[in-house]
Amino acid sequence: MVQTFTPKQLGYYFPAEFAPHVATWLSWPHKEASWPGKIETVFAPYSQFIKEVAKGEKVCINIADEAMKNFAVGHLTTAGVDLSKVQFFFHPTNDAWCRDHGPAFLINPEARQPKVIVDWSYNAWGNKYPPYNLDDVIPTLIGRKLEMPVFEPGIVMEGGSVEFNGKGSLLTSTACLLNKNRNPHLRQKEIEEYLINYYGVEQILWVDEGIVGDDTDGHIDDTVRFVNEDTVLTVIEENKRDENYGLLQHNLKQLKEIRLLSGKQLNIVELPMPDALVYEDQRLPCSYANFYIANKSVIVPVFNCDKDERALRIIQDCFPGREVVGIDSTDIIWGLGSFHCLSQQEPEV
Repeated sequence: MVQTFTPKQLGYYFPAEFAPHVATWLSWPHKEASWPGKIETVFAPYSQFIKEVAKGEKVCINIADEAMKNFAVGHLTTAGVDLSKVQFFFHPTNDAWCRDHGPAFLINPEARQPKVIVDWSYNAWGNKYPPYNLDDVIPTLIGRKLEMPVFEPGIVMEGGSVEFNGKGSLLTSTACLLNKNRNPHLRQKEIEEYLINYYGVEQILWVDEGIVGDDTDGHIDDTVRFVNEDTVLTVIEENKRDENYGLLQHNLKQLKEIRLLSGKQLNIVELPMPDALVYEDQRLPCSYANFYIANKSVIVPVFNCDKDERALRIIQDCFPGREVVGIDSTDIIWGLGSFHCLSQQEPEV
């Protein structure tokens, strides 16, 4: 379909994650190479995550076939998930990271079609984990199924690399979006134009760094998250000898200099980083910032660490209307992502 106008020109925008959802989209985990030697350990916490999300909204799950559906239903039943809230879609995937390969839903309540999908190109974080051909077409398949228009910008973009306040501001990182393994033909200004036109925002805010061990080259959902239109939670490392310390202090300095469209400074809430977790000589990208904001709860990865409770309290203070739920992510994080990376919200109009 030839598209004459961009979503922004048509009045569409990407709502904040804390705005109401119709559903959460997931892609059932099945790629053993993403959790080498321990994929069987991820299904229990993953099913627990679905149980929490389903308390307040529908859960839509991409699966390959009936066998995978039956396998999933078995785990969800064991976890006590309300299966009336779960809907399966036969959309085969290469991997489970629906935040990055799933659809970006934009809304315009005044339009004849109040909701549309943007299908960014996807190359598995700079061609690190081929094949990714199945993941790349997921948004278009969902658009067909839901009978929604689909826009294709034609450049690589991942949902975990962008964060929204729902009031015209998009926050991202230079470490990821300016990496030459994504869109080497584009300069920063050109990337900003794509973000503005296809996410329906007014301003692009940048920090530089991601955390150590993050194979996405610095996704923002591990470092800085909007909790309302002018407040962010940002992770800081308290141990000055830790390799994340300087990186996160640099981000903090940049956040303090940011001004929103209103001219206001950001309210910045500091969130500790969990203790370093190393598995098979690999530093894992553990971060409490990789939480998912569902309609009724905020689901936070925890790591059997003495900072877990403090992190949960800080996040709870930011979300007085939702229950903050910690779920053990020590096995899931071996896949180098957690609950936010695994999920993509579909907003209510």
